[in-house]
Amino acid sequence: MGTASSLVSPAGGEVIEDTYGAGGGEACEIPVEVKPKARLLRNSFRRGAGAVAGAGPGSLPRGAGAGGLLGASFKSTGSSVPELEYAAAEYERLKKEYEIFRVSKNQELLSMGRREAKLDTENKRLRAELQALQKTYQKILREKESALEAKYQAMERAATFEHDRDKVKRQFKIFRETKENEIQDLLRAKRELESKLQRLQAQGIQVFDPGESDSDDNCTDVTAAGTQCEYWTGGALGSEPSIGSMIQLQQSFRGPEFAHSSVDVEGPFANVNRDDWDIAVASLLQVTPLFSHSLWSNTVRCYLIYTDETQPEMDLFLKDYSPKLKRMCETMGYFFHAVYFPIDVENQYLTVRKWEIEKSSLVILFIHLTLPSLLLEDCEEAFLKNPEGKPRLICHRLEDGKVSSDSVQQLIDQVSNLNKTNKAKIIDHSGAPAEGVYKTYICVEKIIKQDILGFENTDLESKDLGSEDSSPEEDDFGDVLWDIHDEQEQMETFQQASNSAHELGFEKYYQRLNDLVAAPAPIPPLLVSGGPGSGKSLLLSKWIQLQQKNSPSTLILSHFVGRPMSTSSESSLIIKRLTLKLMQHSWSVSALTLDPAKLLEEFPHWLEKLSARHQGSIIIIIDSIDQVQQVEKHMKWLIDPLPVNVRVIVSVNVETCPPAWRLWPTLHLDPLSPKDAKSIIIAECHSVDIKLSKEQEKQLERHCRSATTCNALYVTLFGKMIARAGRAGNLDKILHQCFQCQDTVSLYRLILHSIQESMANDVDKELMKQILCLVSVSHNGVSESELMELYPEMSWTFLTSLIHSLHKMRLLTYGCGLLRFQHLQAWETVRLEYLEGPTVAPSYRQKLINYFTLQLSQDRVTWRSADELPWLFQQQGSKQKLHDCLLNLFVSQNLYKRGHFAELLSYWQFVGKDKSAMATEYFDSLKQYEKNCEGEENMSCLADLYETLGRFLKDLGLLSQAVVPLQRSLEIRETALDPDHPRVAQSLHQLASVYVQWKKFGNAEQLYKQALEISENAYGADHPYTARELEALATLYQKQNKYEQADHFRKKSFKIRQKAIKKKGNLYGFALLRRRALQLEELTLEQLTSF
Repeated sequence: MGTASSLVSPAGGEVIEDTYGAGGGEACEIPVEVKPKARLLRNSFRRGAGAVAGAGPGSLPRGAGAGGLLGASFKSTGSSVPELEYAAAEYERLKKEYEIFRVSKNQELLSMGRREAKLDTENKRLRAELQALQKTYQKILREKESALEAKYQAMERAATFEHDRDKVKRQFKIFRETKENEIQDLLRAKRELESKLQRLQAQGIQVFDPGESDSDDNCTDVTAAGTQCEYWTGGALGSEPSIGSMIQLQQSFRGPEFAHSSVDVEGPFANVNRDDWDIAVASLLQVTPLFSHSLWSNTVRCYLIYTDETQPEMDLFLKDYSPKLKRMCETMGYFFHAVYFPIDVENQYLTVRKWEIEKSSLVILFIHLTLPSLLLEDCEEAFLKNPEGKPRLICHRLEDGKVSSDSVQQLIDQVSNLNKTNKAKIIDHSGAPAEGVYKTYICVEKIIKQDILGFENTDLESKDLGSEDSSPEEDDFGDVLWDIHDEQEQMETFQQASNSAHELGFEKYYQRLNDLVAAPAPIPPLLVSGGPGSGKSLLLSKWIQLQQKNSPSTLILSHFVGRPMSTSSESSLIIKRLTLKLMQHSWSVSALTLDPAKLLEEFPHWLEKLSARHQGSIIIIIDSIDQVQQVEKHMKWLIDPLPVNVRVIVSVNVETCPPAWRLWPTLHLDPLSPKDAKSIIIAECHSVDIKLSKEQEKQLERHCRSATTCNALYVTLFGKMIARAGRAGNLDKILHQCFQCQDTVSLYRLILHSIQESMANDVDKELMKQILCLVSVSHNGVSESELMELYPEMSWTFLTSLIHSLHKMRLLTYGCGLLRFQHLQAWETVRLEYLEGPTVAPSYRQKLINYFTLQLSQDRVTWRSADELPWLFQQQGSKQKLHDCLLNLFVSQNLYKRGHFAELLSYWQFVGKDKSAMATEYFDSLKQYEKNCEGEENMSCLADLYETLGRFLKDLGLLSQAVVPLQRSLEIRETALDPDHPRVAQSLHQLASVYVQWKKFGNAEQLYKQALEISENAYGADHPYTARELEALATLYQKQNKYEQADHFRKKSFKIRQKAIKKKGNLYGFALLRRRALQLEELTLEQLTSF
């Protein structure tokens, strides 16, 4: 049975007959629109109720006539019953659902009420805690204020203490000077008495000699501690040092406070207290490491003098032996130049020859029977006027039956009568020229190794260890990778910056710098600002010299930044160098990370550590710091609070000073006054016997009135230019041209044109231009030997004459054997004058690339090719060529071993390789190289490469990957050399250091002990290499909190280092200590005589 809606026709509104009744029925119209079920139910109820009410109680059913209608109604009602049942059921269901919904909502309301009550409780608790915290905050705030007040009071007390300390220092200085004068008076009186005694004895008068007495009062002296020590017989500061002081300095480089037993304090320093020792050592160790005075700017300069008779010797030496000496020096990181001049009949190169003789490390004279008068002056300058005692050599060829001329014999006699300090040696031979040249070569090789470069027992070392390089170049510094070239460059830069005969009116600035040092801490860095060429470097270098003289207890660390993008301007190398200096002065032998980020983090810690131990002030000076790229990012430690006794001074150009630094206290360098500028120029003219007229002086005074024409560098160049013009005889013309130059760059341009005009021909002018352009586009400069190879047609006469002119006119200078610009303005002038075109600089850069690439193809990997070639490729933008260059294992090894870790990383980042990719490519290159290795020498070289790779990966933090190459290096050395060879100990040491960093202390301890045993057997128990292993074990036990064992090994290591002296590139400057030992001796003598 269907619903009502089933009766509806699709068309709607039709009349449908009822077919359920037996009889006929009445037709009913069913509407099309169907109501909802609930509404149908209510309508059905209404119809049913209406029908019952209409019938009444007594009515009967209708008859037949009405039967059809009643039947139809009944049938229609009957068809709605299922609908009612369904609706009733639906109603019941909805009712139940409603009840369930109502109950659930009531429960939710109850739970929300409970939750609200709980939140109210929690809110009350939190409010109570907040109130308690507010009270605690107020209490802490009050405590902070009281602490700050106490801090300021402590700072005031510290300032008062520093003032009192300075006062005591001044009093002690006066006392010391007084005692020095008394000692000098006593010594003079002693000498007078000795002279009187001699006169009396000469007259035959007998005088009682206390030395003949049985008493030993004059032999020994009893100290306060009751121990006997040698009496110092030294007198004035200019006298020779005593033997006791020399021996003591050879045995120890630390003061008596470090001694572990009474034996350690015996000797002439037994009575020196810690404060006096720190003051004395700080003054002696201001400039380290020590370089040979015979070594001019990292170059062994061999000046050759010859005659017409000895031309064959000269040719043989240049052809056969000069290349050998050059290669030997290159392998040790030095340049070798064999400089010679043709026989100068007209003496036109006299000044240049004297300059070369002054710079030369070694002078060789090839002589036979005669000596021309033209060479007498050179020989006298080289052999007889040799105050520094540089090595000199005479190769004298004798001939049977012939006698040398009087001039030759006189020179030889004069040289023979000189004292031994002049180191002049004469080689007499009577054979062929080749024999004499060979003897000369053998002697020169020995002189270079021992006297000039400072090596000792070179033959024995090479015999025992296989080669000159068998001993790791970083062993002298433990695990520290130190670039000796960078250090020498800084020393030369400091000397050149302070090399000025004029003070330029800087005396007024010295007091301001002194006030900074004396000001109470904390104090931000002092900013020394000024325009380019205003004299900032000169001021700082002069002030450093004054501080070293007047305040010997002050430790000064300085760094002079060169031109932008040079090695000296790399921030990571600056921080590494300063950190090494701090480690050096704190007597630390700890390993130093090469990671630039970690270096930047560790530097303030080292600074704080040393400041806590150092008795005096520490001053850090960085000149031209604004030339460092991203200086604010890499020098963040400058804005942090500094230790109490640390002061920092930085110099910047006014235009390039970082904005954040302009709030620091600033010392601005003003231009020179017109009076000072005029006096400096006139003084320069008087130095070469040139006098300006009254009219010229008035013109000069009118010219030097602006800030640019009173610039310190401008005034210096102006004076040099006038002096040069006066010697050339065209003073009026050059003076007029100089008046047209209103700034330093235009004056430099005039100097360039003047030097070019003095050239003999266009070829020489072009050579000058190309040399200056090569220096400009290079990374750190160009050496003279490189220029001679780049231009084979060029003679030494032309090159040395040109460099002499450019050096004298403040254009070029030497830095670690390289020609570079003296000032940024000189570099800028050359760039504007010669390198303006878009293709000019790349062409000169390509010339250098071709030269150094040729060196690599010939297996000549020097520190120069490693420095220049990758940088040139980077500047060129050649990523593939740079990538291939870095995969040259010897280039990367050279960079890493000299501590240029950050530079090496920057090259790889430029190529687009990460750490893992670097490691993989190096491994692949090493495997390929290993396939072609044969022979013991190549295998030893392979082991070195594996060791370098392992250390490089360790510094990258790839410890698991670093173990593999180090183990391979160990295997190769054990196989190719011997299991007990010292190089095996080196591999064990490096592998153990990885395990220490990896926290695998058990493995590290075993390896360190093996390395210690090998070192003791190979070198002995008192060798520095043995001390290194003992120090490593001490550090290892320290990390494991095994303090007794650590202290035991550290004491043993210290005693060994006390006795050992490492002379090659040492960090502590023992030779400097030996030379100046008498000063410390006199200081102690004052104290002994004052009590």
